[in-house]
Amino acid sequence: MQNVRVALFIDADNSPSRKIEAILAELAVLGVVSIRRAYGNWKSPRLESWVQVLHEHAIQPIQQFDLVKGKNATDMAMAIDAMDVLHGKPVEVFCLVSSDCDFTPLVTRLRAEGKQVIGFGERKSPEPYVNACSRFVYLEEMPVEVTIQPLGTSAIPAEAEAQGVVCVPPAVAVISRRPGHELKGDSKLMNLLRNAVTFAADDDGWAQLSLVGARIANQASFDPRNYGYARLVDLLTAIDLFEIKRVGHHPLVRYKRRSVTPG
Repeated sequence: MQNVRVALFIDADNSPSRKIEAILAELAVLGVVSIRRAYGNWKSPRLESWVQVLHEHAIQPIQQFDLVKGKNATDMAMAIDAMDVLHGKPVEVFCLVSSDCDFTPLVTRLRAEGKQVIGFGERKSPEPYVNACSRFVYLEEMPVEVTIQPLGTSAIPAEAEAQGVVCVPPAVAVISRRPGHELKGDSKLMNLLRNAVTFAADDDGWAQLSLVGARIANQASFDPRNYGYARLVDLLTAIDLFEIKRVGHHPLVRYKRRSVTPG
């Protein structure tokens, strides 16, 4: 577990409360979620499900009245508070739970200050918002109910860092999995993976998987679980266009070279 401080900002008007335990389990891998705030009009019956989980998870409710019918003021309040935390609190990771693209400027501003921004939202989340985040996790791929292991009963595998992925806790299980032929047809994904392997490779074409994962993270909002795989190495194996080998505890990857048929 990394010793980092995490700030959690929840747009309760645009997020399902049934996913909160899975979100907190996800963030627990990174460090301590020292700031937990949920924004919405708490007088609205639509937020009753959130009211039931606020105290259970020590989440501070921030009241925002609907100033105009049909339009809430949650996004502006969240943005202001996030900027206050940016300049006044020692926080390394910001987490935004929302599917609203209005938060895209906030995400880019936080990342410009060197902060990691993790987004949680539904599949309907606009692509510019998703791509702006350091990592974006689709809520549909997260379980509703989770089981939290007691402290001290589990540890992150030492080889996780070498594999270039964040260790996924048992609570955040992979639900659906896209088959290899479908992944090959995703030109955006294939270009991302191919370029990362190519620019991290040595003279023989082999690249450390940890470097590949780091290059991908620096270039795009990427999480292998959004494709149905717990680890980057599993995703590459499923595509079947990459060779994987292990040297000690360090996995290596290489784009498969096409065999040339003698003419």
